[in-house]
This record gives sequence, structure tokens and C-alpha cells, in this order.
Amino acid sequence: MIATVIRSCFPIASAAVAAKADEINKLNVFPVPDGDTGTNMSLTLATVVKEIEQLPPSATIEDVAAAITHGSLMGARGNSGVITSQILRGIAEGLCSCTGDVVCSADIAAALRNGVKVAFKAVRKPVEGTILTVLKDMSHKADELEKAGVTKQEMLDAIVVEAYESVARTPELLPVLKENGVVDSGAFGFAVFVEAFVNAYTGSDKALTNFATTIDTSSTSAKSKVADVVDIEVNDDWEGSAFTYCTEFLFKAHKSSFNAESNLKYLSAMGDCELLVGSFPDYKIHVHTNRPDYILRHMLHRGVVYNVFVHNMDIEANERTEAIRDNKVLVHAGSADAPVQTGAHAQDSASALAEPQELIELGFVSVAAGSGQAEILESLGVTQIVQGGQTMNPSTADIFAAIKACHARNVIVLPNNSNIRMAAEAAATAANSELADCHVYVVPTKSVLQAFSVMFAVEETTNAEELAQSMTEQLALIRDGEVTCAVRDSTASTGAPIHAGDVMGIAQGSIDVVGSSVQDVTLRVIGEMLEREDADTLTILAGSDLSDADFETLVSAIEDAFPQLDVDPQRGEQPLYPVIFSLE
Repeated sequence: MIATVIRSCFPIASAAVAAKADEINKLNVFPVPDGDTGTNMSLTLATVVKEIEQLPPSATIEDVAAAITHGSLMGARGNSGVITSQILRGIAEGLCSCTGDVVCSADIAAALRNGVKVAFKAVRKPVEGTILTVLKDMSHKADELEKAGVTKQEMLDAIVVEAYESVARTPELLPVLKENGVVDSGAFGFAVFVEAFVNAYTGSDKALTNFATTIDTSSTSAKSKVADVVDIEVNDDWEGSAFTYCTEFLFKAHKSSFNAESNLKYLSAMGDCELLVGSFPDYKIHVHTNRPDYILRHMLHRGVVYNVFVHNMDIEANERTEAIRDNKVLVHAGSADAPVQTGAHAQDSASALAEPQELIELGFVSVAAGSGQAEILESLGVTQIVQGGQTMNPSTADIFAAIKACHARNVIVLPNNSNIRMAAEAAATAANSELADCHVYVVPTKSVLQAFSVMFAVEETTNAEELAQSMTEQLALIRDGEVTCAVRDSTASTGAPIHAGDVMGIAQGSIDVVGSSVQDVTLRVIGEMLEREDADTLTILAGSDLSDADFETLVSAIEDAFPQLDVDPQRGEQPLYPVIFSLE
């Protein structure tokens, strides 16, 4: 019966977090609309739901706990995501100890205690003011109420209230949160999950629970405390690491003699915020380090590394200071549903599996944020398009699949974002190792406009390695700009205030212009870039939110203001950014 209740409640709670994902993503400590904590958490929970749904109707609580443990571990992303997986594992395993078919107050308290035990064991250096604090506070409250002999309804009500009150206290425990006037996002997401789960539990089986659904009313006061803070810290790796790269991946150990503790010590020696969780042979690894290559090489000697995700936290910190960040892709890294679109030269994937294809000499893989971008890339000869956008990075597996689908002796990968580069390089390394007669090169493009430019210069008769080098050298000649709207108050690079809803002009990663209209800001940021360095060509892409009429008006204004420029307007259809452009 416990297994049945959990199986019915978990999808509802997961859906509640998914419904809040955009809200969490937009409530960011910097104004660029590309936060991803809500999305990451919702996708992690969705992975658990998929595992649970695959269980037979006769599945026991042990089966459900195993599905929650495996699904959350495999789907986890970021430091807080891994910790969340351990919280879910601990609570699920704790429920396996229930002596009857009906959960009582003592069972709830015991499950939370086990959640604290497992989660805190997984973290070598627990930090107060995070999701761990919320879990611990909930557990302490449950212990108090168990001793007081309260009913199950009273305990569940109190746990939800305590979760939100604990979230509201997080700024008092972490200076970085208080300085920015925010609460911890992982903690907030967990409170949303707990509330939704309890609501579902309350309403899904009244015969079992024998009490009315009162959680919404009882938690209103606690929620208002969180609402008073308003904004939510979105970067779930904010702890202040002295290291540069947040590195995480899934790992399958070769031998049962694999020593998790000794390898965790190695991770600790190489960085901080290290986590190595799971059980033989499947593990999730997370660490902040200056040498992700050393970490990956070390683990490759001990098993199989896959679903690698690396991002540069120094870049994020600098961009936060300037109120901008560069983590901009739509496809969830590691997601089984992440689409890889085929370009003009690609074959249908099903037939590709059915029949070996003759290898072409040279193929190209590129990330694209919108349908217009994809069409342009295909017209320039890109073989495989990996769908990407403004919220998450495509995984190493996604890029590897695209490389493989090229069926080429040589493949050049264009990541089009600095935060996708290392995943692309990891995919290239894997392809060079696993695919016979395939040589893969990564040209470190930081934007799709750079990809356009270098694809124009392609001569397929050129040696692939020399071509990749030539394309890389050409990147220095391309300057990028973009226009978007602020999602919260901040400050521009000039010191000018930025208010939520303002239009921002970003040149080479710096917010240099703030205004009220896309046209005005676009003209001003182009003008400032031309003052720094002349150019004769402007390529400009319209986003999905910019109408054809407004785009035509903008292009005419640009041609009038800068007659020296040869303007090439195209529909890019990228989300969130009505205008992106490059100057050469």
C-alpha cells in the first residue's frame, strides 16, 4: 500500500516542480533570462517518474525505493541535484523500514532521519542555508512532534510549514544569499516538492490518511515569508569555490574492488565540493576543480565515464558581476529525449541502424537555438544539428550521437557556446576512441554567428585538421552582440541601473547599453562597437519574439544609421533574445 501511494504521489509532486520551473529560472540574481535550476530539478524528478512508471503493478516499496534511488542519481545535475538524489534515496530507503502497510507519524520521522543521514554522509563539507538545512529542519520538527504524540495530519502540516520557514531563513545563514536578497533555489524547489507530495498524499487516499487537505492554508504564512524575499538564487553551484570548473559525470566501475572512499579522497585533493555517490557499479561524481581532464583520465582508468558536463565557474562569476551569464541551450544534457535533428546530408536514423552507410569524407555538427538558425546551418553544409537554446547545455552523449550520425571519416564540431565546448571536446575524445576511422575536431565557436562565418570559409578539399585550425583562427575576427530583456534589477558595466523589463545591449559579454526599445538599444550597441573597431559586414538574426514587420523596420534603421555596413538580415527564431548579431 505504501508503494502504491508513493507511486501515485511522486508524479504529482514532480509536475508541481515542473510547473514552477520557469518561475524559478526567471527569478535570477542577474538580469539575463537564462537560469536553469528549476529546469534541472524538474528534469531530475521526471527521470524518477519514468523509472517508477516502468515498475509492474505488483512492485513493492523496496522496488519503488530502488527506482527512486537509481532514477534520481542518473538524472541529477549540479551539486544540489546530486544532494537531492541522496535525500530522495535516504527517505525512500527509510520508508522501506515501515512495519505495516500504512505510514504513521513515527515512520515519517524515521524516513526523514534516514534522509538526513544519507544526504549528510554524501557531502564532505555540508553548508548551512541550503537544501540540507531545510531537510534537517524538517527532520528535527518531525522528531519533536513524534515525541509529542501528534497525529499524522498534524505532522504533515507542520513539516510543510517548517520547510518554507527554513527556506525563508536561508539568507541569514549564507552571506552570498543575503547580499543578493535571495533565498536558496534548491531549498525552495525542495519545499515546493514536499508541499505538492503531501497535498497529493492527503487527497489521494483519504481512507488511509483520514484527514482533509489543509496544507495550502496551514503553509500560507510560511510561504509569505519566502515571498517577502521574492527572488531565488538560480545558480546551484554558488558555494564560493576557489576552483574554476564544475565537473560532473556518470561513472560505471569496472571491478567490484572499486574503492569509492579512496577515489573521493582523490577528488578532494583535486578540488572541492566533491561528491561520489551511488553503489557498485553505478556512481554519480561531482567536483569543482582546475583540471577536469585529470579527473576524467583518473576515472577512465577505473571504469566508464559518460554524460560528462563541465562549466567554467570563473566565467559565470565574472558574468554575474556584469549581470550576464553564458549558459544558453535548450536541450537537457543527458536527457534521453534530447533531440538531434538531421541536416541535409544526414540519413534517417532508423535506416542508419538497419544498414551500414558508406562514410562521407567530411561532416559537421553544430548546435542551434532556433529553427531559423538550424536552416541556415544546414544550407551552409552542416550535417547534423543538435538542438540548443538558452537554459541548458546539450550533453556529451547528445553531441557524440550527432558525430556518429554524420557517418564521416572526419567531423568538425561547432559548439557555439563557451559552456558547451568541453562537452564537445569530451564527445570528440570519445568518438576518436570508439568510432573506427573517424577523426573529430572541435572549433571553439562561442555563438551561432561565428559558426555561420567559419562555415562560409569551408573548402572540403582541405585537410580536415588544417581546416579546423583555419576556422579556429578566423574566430578572432568576429565580434558578437545581443539584445535581450532584464528579468530583475541589476547594474550595467557602466554603472547605470538596470530594472526588470529593461532592454539590454550586450557587446562581447558586457552589458553596455540599457534602454526601453529593442531598436534603440540595438542601434546604440552597434554604434558603440563600431567606435571601438571598424567593420564592414553585419549579420543579424531575429528572435522568435520579434515580428517580421519590427525586424524590417529595425534593419532599415540600421542601414540608415550605418551606411558603411553590408547588412545581412536573417530569421534565427532563437528564444529570449529578439536580436543577436555579429560584426566583421
